[in-house]
Amino acid sequence: MADLTLRGLTVTSGDRVLVRDVDLDVAAGERVLLVGPSGAGKSTVLRALAGLLDDEVDATGDVRLDGRAPAPGEIGLLVQDPLDAVVAETAGRDTAFGPENAGRDRARTWREVARAHRAARFTAGRDREVATLSGGERQRLALAGTLAADPAVLLLDEPTSMLDAPTAAAVRAAVLDAVREPSRTRSLVVVDHDLAGWAPHVDRVVVLGADGRVAADGPPAATRTGDDLWWPGRGAPDPVDVPAGLLAPVLAVAGDALRGEGLGLVATRRSLRPRPPVTVLAGVDVRLPAGALTPVTGGSGSGKSSLLRVLAGLVRPTGRLLAAPELAGARGRRTPHAWTSAELAARTGWVPQFPEHTFVAATVAEEVDVTARVLGRGSARGHVLLELLGLAGHAHLNPFRLSGGEQRRLALASALAAGPAVLLADEPTVGQDRGTWAVVTGLLAAAARDGAAVAVSTHDERLVGGARGVHLRAGTTAVRGEAA
Repeated sequence: MADLTLRGLTVTSGDRVLVRDVDLDVAAGERVLLVGPSGAGKSTVLRALAGLLDDEVDATGDVRLDGRAPAPGEIGLLVQDPLDAVVAETAGRDTAFGPENAGRDRARTWREVARAHRAARFTAGRDREVATLSGGERQRLALAGTLAADPAVLLLDEPTSMLDAPTAAAVRAAVLDAVREPSRTRSLVVVDHDLAGWAPHVDRVVVLGADGRVAADGPPAATRTGDDLWWPGRGAPDPVDVPAGLLAPVLAVAGDALRGEGLGLVATRRSLRPRPPVTVLAGVDVRLPAGALTPVTGGSGSGKSSLLRVLAGLVRPTGRLLAAPELAGARGRRTPHAWTSAELAARTGWVPQFPEHTFVAATVAEEVDVTARVLGRGSARGHVLLELLGLAGHAHLNPFRLSGGEQRRLALASALAAGPAVLLADEPTVGQDRGTWAVVTGLLAAAARDGAAVAVSTHDERLVGGARGVHLRAGTTAVRGEAA
């Protein structure tokens, strides 16, 4: 066991201060929850502790483990975006990376891989291609890779953010089991907006303020500062009011904007070694009425993101998917996968699970306007959306310098700025505090109110409420009725 100390951490990126004068002490075996509003610098603190700050930031401060510089592998970090942790084609090889680099023999390495997969509740199998995993499955695989390296200190950045409630509880239990193993007691620092889930299991809560400084540090029951945080017992705030007509679609639709019958999708990948195809959707029926928000729910790995990609026209499904006559493309084509890129952009706004996949511009201001500008639709909405989403002050920054929650809000603003008739948002409330959650949900509701067909893939019960939508079960059936 080892004591972890951080002294005087200040990190700046250009003219933006990410964190300022942060001190942190984590005793051997202690469990600490690090919280704060979106953009407060939580991920930056974890990266500093792990020695993984990039060269584009300026940092001062000192990290010590038992009074010395940490050795490689002693501090393990699960990053916020699981794609950043992928190093191999298959799940088993990916998890084996840590033990192999520690010089363990083949037999022991694969025992560690199996143990780590069980601990992280990763059930897809060690031969599964990483590229075919859902976001939640990748999150559990990344956790397994961190556990397999057997660190003395475990740093977790939003480890349950993209998981359904039962899976999140199982992964949380797995983490706690891992840090309390009889043969290897570890220290834990976890960043998560789910305070209610973690508070009963941690020794301390450290709160970062919006200015990047430590605002509070103490036992969970006594540390309740910060109105924007999801403290246990705090209900969801009311969605913010959005000016009427701000998000009206350029192409108005009456009735169903999209209707799918018997939709299916099989994931295949070309590689040097043949890989069996993976069925991710089969027999899915869905309709997206204009002027309504349709939730897409289901367990982790059930195919929600794949369904949104089908509806966005990004992949060709089996079955039948038709758009409204008002959205027909050139030569009257009503099948989204047959539309040109320009036709897709003019009709559909897509906010993927990993929002950085959509970024193409050098600054936030340029990013929010790029689609509208290319389509010749002007840029009046972009600035208003940045103001509403708390991003106007970051307009000059590169989108990749934003926090995870800020990137997700920017992707939503960029999708809405072009006035789409169909908005497809994948886990749009992940990484949001109560204040930014209220803005995101307000914009989703306003887009539907103004006439767009809005579909939201989510595990967020506060967002779903009692709305009727599509519920997926292992990608093989779609159930109409009350959402989850």
